[in-house]
Amino acid sequence: MITFINRFTVTGPADQFEQAFDETSAFFAAQPGFVRHRLMRHTQDPAAYVNVAEWQDEESFRTALDRPEFTAHRAALRALSTSDPNLYVPLYERTA
Repeated sequence: MITFINRFTVTGPADQFEQAFDETSAFFAAQPGFVRHRLMRHTQDPAAYVNVAEWQDEESFRTALDRPEFTAHRAALRALSTSDPNLYVPLYERTA
């Protein structure tokens, strides 16, 4: 399992960013190896968002990024935001 965490700072209209992200989300959800994701907005800074996505493995994630169809999604998000993307591996997890 690999976790992709991407912090966005929205520089354009929030509704346009959320629509572009929703379309990107649908693209990723159809890719092999995608498990789930959540887009979250900061409670006090409406321009700050975080995407937390889980993939079966890094290879599946990288393959999805390399697909030609992703180019338009990347461009749409970059036109509306800046981001800080990083990959993580899970170490500990506890649930109630």
